[in-house]
Amino acid sequence: MMSKSILITGGARSGKSRFAETRTLSMGEAAVYIATAQAHDAEMADRIARHRARRGAEWRTIAEPLALCAALEESDGGPPRLVDCLTLWLSNLMLAERDWEAEVTALVDLIPRLTGPVVFVTNEVGAGIVPDNALARAFRDAAGFSNQRVAAACDELWFCVAGHPMKVKPQ
Repeated sequence: MMSKSILITGGARSGKSRFAETRTLSMGEAAVYIATAQAHDAEMADRIARHRARRGAEWRTIAEPLALCAALEESDGGPPRLVDCLTLWLSNLMLAERDWEAEVTALVDLIPRLTGPVVFVTNEVGAGIVPDNALARAFRDAAGFSNQRVAAACDELWFCVAGHPMKVKPQ
């Protein structure tokens, strides 16, 4: 059985997470939220708490900052999953000095093998100015490369702008 895989992208505060939550819950009464964020400071801890508070009791959360493929495989066959977000996952991989290209390849290879629906959220980071330092440019390039590969593997692609989702794929 082919899975229903959806990638939702957009800029910061574009409405992509809320849209992703709605899409995920439309596929089942309960859902699994695979969170890639890590609370390294008070501001991020507050963001994580606000996201959790917004979600209702129908969500089960799996916190997985690095082993995304394992979390997807272990949760497959149950309720629909929402991965929020691939950009933070990529950042975690790069900061942990992991082979992010191999990890992205493993994810892209896994997506068509999943039996249950999955919605991915990612940030569009390439639409702004060119970053002024090498690490930020490397991250922007890695995110663009990763987003293209995951978008190609997914059944649907959505782009959110100012709270309005636009379907990009399939046309």
